[in-house]
Amino acid sequence: MSVEFIGFVGNHAGSESIKATGPVVDLDYIHTLAKAQEHGGFDRVLLAFHSTSPESLLVGQYVASVTERLGLMIAHRPGFVAPTVAARQLATLDHISRGRAAVHIITGGNDQELAQDGDHLSKDERYARTDEYLQILRQEWTATKPFDHTGPHYRVQGAFSAIKPYRPEGIPVYFGGASDKAIEVAGKHADIYALWGETLAQVSDLLGRVRQSAARHGRKPRFSLSLRPVLAETEDAAWAKADRILAKAKALIGETPDANGYAPRGRQPENAGSLRLLEAAAKGDRHDKRLWTAIAKLTGAKGNSTGLVGTPDQVADAMMDYYDLGVSTFLIRGFDPLVDAVEYGRDLLPRVRALVAERERTKASAA
Repeated sequence: MSVEFIGFVGNHAGSESIKATGPVVDLDYIHTLAKAQEHGGFDRVLLAFHSTSPESLLVGQYVASVTERLGLMIAHRPGFVAPTVAARQLATLDHISRGRAAVHIITGGNDQELAQDGDHLSKDERYARTDEYLQILRQEWTATKPFDHTGPHYRVQGAFSAIKPYRPEGIPVYFGGASDKAIEVAGKHADIYALWGETLAQVSDLLGRVRQSAARHGRKPRFSLSLRPVLAETEDAAWAKADRILAKAKALIGETPDANGYAPRGRQPENAGSLRLLEAAAKGDRHDKRLWTAIAKLTGAKGNSTGLVGTPDQVADAMMDYYDLGVSTFLIRGFDPLVDAVEYGRDLLPRVRALVAERERTKASAA
């Protein structure tokens, strides 16, 4: 089982512990961060989506224009663009980038944020819409003749796309969501199921549920895990660095309760993924070998907010525990995004790849 690394390209500098600076779309920053991750050996980068943010598809096109090999993972929320149009947009980007496009389907778990774009469906209704949306998306990418579709959310007649994905295997579909409805839809459609950095026991449980869902449709998705590694030359130095990150994040949230878009303390998140992270965080800040949940606790677990803390060798070893459970993709980004991206490419990615190669050689010899 090979390993894939996904980085992150934000629209401007900032994180939970660093106050946002620069224009809303900082092209110089985007360019530098994308090139740093391409040079560091990342396979692709995530372009995130939020109801108040710049359009991820357009930022992704810019990233494609300033890189040569770096793949794109476009975060996309079903329901705001017709699925036929989205299919053609993504296929067009795939051709512009010569086969580097992927899409990350995020149905959305925050009613208040979704209402900003005029979506007032219930969560169950949203996942039913996503299911139908992805059916049409796939048909647009694969149909050799016009097709009709009639469903509760979409009705198309004679739909057809002249532009198909660049490669015969198509555009990879990543999928996020941890509720029962999300897992049901993921089992039908996800090529890669994405989850946040939970404890080993939680990850094992969730992977098992997704595998069961996918098996009902004769499918075997791959798995992606999102983490925020905190690295230093010694373990003590790494934990001290984590403490400094937490102190900065507390100070930033104290300045503006909704700093950088993160949920104020005390507000209960609505999505299952965040609730799972908070369930672990409630039991302590450290789990397993070196999983760190303090930032998740502080921010209400809004997004990818758990880390692995230690030396590069220690963090690589901890990542292999997830690999042994079946995780073959790691989405990693730092609290100091540009500096950390360079560090990951230099110190972490080569170590994990070497450990994976060693694991695979051992399996082959045993077989």
